[in-house]
Amino acid sequence: MKFSDAFISTLRQRVSLTDAVSKHVRLLRKGQMMMGLCPFHGEKTPSFSINPSRGTYHCFGCGARGDVIDFVRQHTRVSFADAVISLAGSIGMELPKETNESTLQD
Repeated sequence: MKFSDAFISTLRQRVSLTDAVSKHVRLLRKGQMMMGLCPFHGEKTPSFSINPSRGTYHCFGCGARGDVIDFVRQHTRVSFADAVISLAGSIGMELPKETNESTLQD
């Protein structure tokens, strides 16, 4: 399934990365950032950081980085489309019925 850039942008704005990650990782506030143990590799000292204002994460240990869609893709090992469908469903966002071929992203 393909989605328009506008739909993906709206989804990224509506879904909180912090909320999505905190379902799997215990996060602590450090200034404006959120920190926790990386869910992608074993570690004892938190190196996984979230910048809530940007909606991005980065792990200084393993190099994982991205946005909420990337997090769902990496954490659950699903395709881009499945991650988008899951996130949209989690906030009750209706999926587009048809898209214009010139503005598609997969």
